Order: sequence, then C-alpha cells, then structure tokens
Amino acid sequence: MKNKTIVVGVSGGIAAFKSAALVSKLTQAGANVHVVMTESAQKFVTATTFQALSRNHVHTDTFHEPDSSKIAHIDIADQADLILVAPASANTIAKLANGIADNMLTTLILATKAPIVLAPAMNVNMFDHPAVQTNIATLKTYGYQFIEPGAGYLACGWIGKGRMAEPEDLVELVELFFVKPTTLAGKRILVTAGPTREALDPVRYFSNYSSGKMGYAIAEEAKKRGALVTLVTGPTALNPPKGVEVIPIQSAEELYEAVTTRFDRVDAVIKSAAVADYQPEEVLSQKRKKQASKWSVPLKRTKDTLKELGKRKNKQLLVGFAAESEQLEHYAKDKLTRKNLDLIVANNITEVGAGFDLDTNVVSIYTKDGQEKQYPQQSKKEVAAHILDELEAYAQRRDKQ
Repeated sequence: MKNKTIVVGVSGGIAAFKSAALVSKLTQAGANVHVVMTESAQKFVTATTFQALSRNHVHTDTFHEPDSSKIAHIDIADQADLILVAPASANTIAKLANGIADNMLTTLILATKAPIVLAPAMNVNMFDHPAVQTNIATLKTYGYQFIEPGAGYLACGWIGKGRMAEPEDLVELVELFFVKPTTLAGKRILVTAGPTREALDPVRYFSNYSSGKMGYAIAEEAKKRGALVTLVTGPTALNPPKGVEVIPIQSAEELYEAVTTRFDRVDAVIKSAAVADYQPEEVLSQKRKKQASKWSVPLKRTKDTLKELGKRKNKQLLVGFAAESEQLEHYAKDKLTRKNLDLIVANNITEVGAGFDLDTNVVSIYTKDGQEKQYPQQSKKEVAAHILDELEAYAQRRDKQ
C-alpha cells in the first residue's frame, strides 16, 4: 500500500470508533490516507482524531476548501486509488444507490473513477430490510464492492448480522486489493511453520525457540499472490492468515505424515518449520517423579521430511531453511545439494536481528542454478516477499530450460 492514496469514508454509526484503528493501520502500512466524514459520523468520533492518525486534513464539508486553488471533493476523487467507506450506514448506502450528493462523502464518491468498497454496519433488522438489500443490490450493479458485516452482539443489544468487519480484516482485504497477479496465482503451496514438540512424558517435551513468524509470513504472502495455501504448523501463539488451510501438528512424525501425504498434490513446499532432529527413544506413560539422581534420556533421530521430499519430487519446487551458528554459506549450500532443494534460505541465528522468535530476519538465498542473494535485516514480512520473489524467478528460469 506504499504510496497508494486511500480515501476512508466514515458515516454515522457506533462502528466509527473502529475506523480510527483502521486509519491508523493503513497509515502505518504506508498508505496516504484521506478521511471524509459525514455530519453524523462526527457525533461519534471527532475530526481531530482522524487528522492525528492520518496526518492529513479531514474533510467534513463540501463547501470548505482548505486550498483555494483546488476544488476539494474533485481533487481527492481524482487522487484516490481506492475509496473505502467504513462504516457504511443504511442512510449513506441509500443516498449512493439513488445518486444523492448532499454531503462531502457522497459528492466525492459520485465524482470519482476509483474503485469503491463499502463495509456496512447497522442493526440486524435494518440490514435485512428489503430497502437496504435492494440498495446494496443496486450498488453492486454499479460495480461497488461490499465487505460483508459480521454476526454477533450489536451495540443496540440485538444479536445478528450487522457488525462492521474488524480493522485488521479490512486492512488485509485492502492489501489484497492492490496485489497484482503473479505466477503463483492458482498454484498449490504447502508451507510448514513453527516448532515441533517431542513428548518425554505426559507433561514434558523437547522443543525449540521457533515462534512460527517466518512461516506464517510466507503463507500470508503466498495467499496474497493468489496461491492456494496449506499451512502445516506446530504449536504457536499466532493467528493463521485468513483463507489458508491450516493443518495443526505437534511432533516431527505428525509433520512428516501431514507433508508427505500431500506432496503429490502441491506445486511447491516451503519448509520453514524448525523440526526436532531427535526425539526420546521412550515416551513414558506416567509423569516421571523428581529424583535425587541425574536423568539421562536416550534420543533417536526423527524422520527427515525434507530429505524424503527431495527424493520423491517430480516437478514440485522445494524450499528449505538453514539456521546455522557458523559457516553459514558452506552448510547452506551443502544442504541445498544433499537434499535436492531448489532454494535454501539461510540465516545465522547468532546475528543481531536474525533467528528465532523475532519480528526481523537477516537471510541469504541460494538457488539450485547457482544464484545467490544476501538481504539486510528486514521484517519477516519483507523477507517472505523476497523468498517468494526468488522462488518465482527461479521457476521461470527452470521452465525456460
């Protein structure tokens, strides 16, 4: 959304308080946000709030021109890459459906060529009223898009459909709106993420520091690019990206089964999970009581899922990760060859800003055909975009051979 101009229209309704969070998140994402408020909206949230969050003048009056050299509603209408009305009240929906332009918001919308998205919010009975549904149907014929309200407890006390979509969901949908189709569109991508837990007894297990943030960021980015994503995830505290099939697992054995049984049906596997290399030889059925003596636990190797996929692969793309503390390039390239990978993403876990349970990473990407790139410290979302860029570029080179 960087450098995109997004107009957020706020109409009258208690859901207007959510719009403050929406504007804040869009601004933080790099969008140039202009807020347009109806008179009724100002009864719930002040224009000053939106001005502080958007860092732009808030438009409330068609006849107030902050810049005398421009006609405000035409200028903003021409600049807009997208207009999002959230909340969209029954009254505003009715005005737009009937071409009424009696305030800054409705006038601007009638004057724009930009795509228009409405996020309705109202009492469940109002939303279900034939007049409202007719108006919505009319606007859809004009090309307006709607983000369906959620169901639940409403501010009026009723329970039903009418809650405006949450700001986080709206931001995600806006991001998707600006994503251009890529070569991953329609491809089936399986991503693994998070740690595994290898049971020792009913209350103890061996695990690692993986948070799953890298894998979840890759799954989210692949979904944005139009891929059909399956996320095989160990236990994490993260919410999976919307629209992604989620397969929860606990152990390395469960991950092996989840991935290998689906491998023939996918186009690519990106294996970012931190899978345990060892597991206890014996899992105790009862909790082991504390004793004075030392406790030695014999370990055995877990199944090597990535190596098995490398043996089985036909035309699938296979991406592995190498988390190392020394000789990063040597170990990464060795793993790339030894496990028959197409790409490997390597990071030095001792480097500042890299490794487990952080929001950032520092990676190098090596490909089977000898390409390599190093990236500075970036957010894991940015790293995920680089990984998929490299995967798409590699796939195009491979297909030309």
